[in-house]
Amino acid sequence: MSGGVDSSVSALLLKDQGFEVECIFMKNWDEDSEFCSAEKDYRDALQVCNTLDLPLHTINFTKEYQSLVFSHFLEEEKSGRTPNPDVLCNQEIKFKLFLDYALSLDADFIATGHYAKIKRSNGQYVLCKGTDRQKDQSYFLYPLSQNALSHSIFPLGDYKKSEVRKLASDAGLATSEKKDSTGICFIGERNFSQFLRKFIPKDPGNIVTHEGDIIGQHNGLMFYTIGQRKGIGIGGGYGNEESPWYVAEKDMDNNNLVIVQGHDHPLLYSQKLRAGQLHWIGGYPLDEGKYITAKIRYRQEDQCCTISYEADNTCVITFDKKQFAVTPGQSIVFFTKEQCLGGGIIEEKL
Repeated sequence: MSGGVDSSVSALLLKDQGFEVECIFMKNWDEDSEFCSAEKDYRDALQVCNTLDLPLHTINFTKEYQSLVFSHFLEEEKSGRTPNPDVLCNQEIKFKLFLDYALSLDADFIATGHYAKIKRSNGQYVLCKGTDRQKDQSYFLYPLSQNALSHSIFPLGDYKKSEVRKLASDAGLATSEKKDSTGICFIGERNFSQFLRKFIPKDPGNIVTHEGDIIGQHNGLMFYTIGQRKGIGIGGGYGNEESPWYVAEKDMDNNNLVIVQGHDHPLLYSQKLRAGQLHWIGGYPLDEGKYITAKIRYRQEDQCCTISYEADNTCVITFDKKQFAVTPGQSIVFFTKEQCLGGGIIEEKL
C-alpha cells in the first residue's frame, strides 16, 4: 500500500473478491529528505485502509534500498551510464525482500498496483502486458523470477487507469484524485541534475561537436543522457541555430560531451546494440535468430528484432529499423506479442 490510487484500488478489488487482505506500507527512502513525500503517502495509505477496514503494517527497507539500489544507481551514473532504479527496486526490494517479509507473515501472495498480468502456460508462470497499453508496466517487471511470479497478484492487469480512478471514487477512497508519481521515486519533482549534485561532485569538461570543435563546458557527464535535447547548456551562435543540439556520446576517456545537430543526425541512431545481465522469465534463453520485439525505453512501441548470443551472458540485438538514442545502463526488454520474455541491460550501441 504505497498511498497511491493504484495500490488502493488493488486492495479494494482483492477484498471484494474475498481475499483476506493486509496492507503493508514500505519505506525505502529517508522520510526526512526534502525529496521524498513518504509521510504524506503514509497518511494517505492509512486513510484508505481505515476506509476499507484493513490493517496496515509498515516495514522500513531504507538501509537495504541504499545498499542494493541507490548505491548502484550512483555508481552507474559516475560511470557515464543511465540506470533505471525502478527495475532494480522491483528485482531486489519489492519482489525479494518485501515478498520474503510478507511470506513471513504467513501471506500466500503479495499484490501490487502494477499494470501487468500473470498467466499460467505449460506449467510456468508467464508475465504479460496490462490491458491499458498507456500504463503497461511489464517493462519494469522483466527481472522477476518464477518464484516471485508464483506469489504475486496484479489486480489491475485488466483495468484501464480511468476505470481504476472511478472505482476509487465510487468507494470513497481518499486517493481517487491523487496525482500519479512520475520519474524516479527518490528524486520526486526535483531537477535531476540538482539532485545528483548532492551526491556526486562536479567534474567539468568540454562540450564538443562530433568534428571535435569545443563549443561549451559541462559540469559532469553524469548530468546528461544520450538523446537529451534540453538543458545541454550551450548558447546560440554556432551552427544552424534553427536546428537543436542533442547529446550523442559521452567520451569518458577525455571527459567530453559529444553533441550533434538535428534529430536525424546519424550518430543518434543505431541498428544494433549489445546487452548483458540477461534474465529470462521462463528460465531459459530464447532461441537465436527467432523474430521477437523489444523496447529500449519505457512506453516505446515494440520494435522488431533478432537476438544472437555471446559469452558471459551477453547478446547482440539487431533491429529491423535504426533506434534513436540507444542508452547504456537502460533496460532492453523482450516480448512476443503480449508476453514479456525477459530482458537485460544495454551495454553499448554497435
